[in-house]
Amino acid sequence: MTAKYELVKKAIRIRDNAYVPYSNFPVGAVLKAKSGKLYTGCNIENAAYPVSCCAERVAIFKAIAEGEKEFTEMAVAADTDRPVPPCGSCRQVMSEFFTADMKIHLTNLKEDTKTVTMEELLPFSFQPSDLNKET
Repeated sequence: MTAKYELVKKAIRIRDNAYVPYSNFPVGAVLKAKSGKLYTGCNIENAAYPVSCCAERVAIFKAIAEGEKEFTEMAVAADTDRPVPPCGSCRQVMSEFFTADMKIHLTNLKEDTKTVTMEELLPFSFQPSDLNKET
């Protein structure tokens, strides 16, 4: 089994842990750190919608909280007709922690998969270096 296939399968399975009483749209994500450790995430909703958190960010935040700083690839899965695209907020968070050439596997329950790089997912992203401008 290839690493990509393993990540896709795990992302589909982790969807079962999602807490989605409002949207009924479970999403799963798996992030592979350079250390080889896998971090899973599922979306977790809240009645106050803005404080909900997407699967991609849950996986990233778990990894960062455990001291990981470098990542090699990610898979994201949902029950969609096409491979599921991350929302804009997730793309911005991903761009902060992922290299421009990192592979992100977007998939659905039929395992239709589209692999993109971070640069393809969010070109011309806002970066931490943009904050270091002298006024």
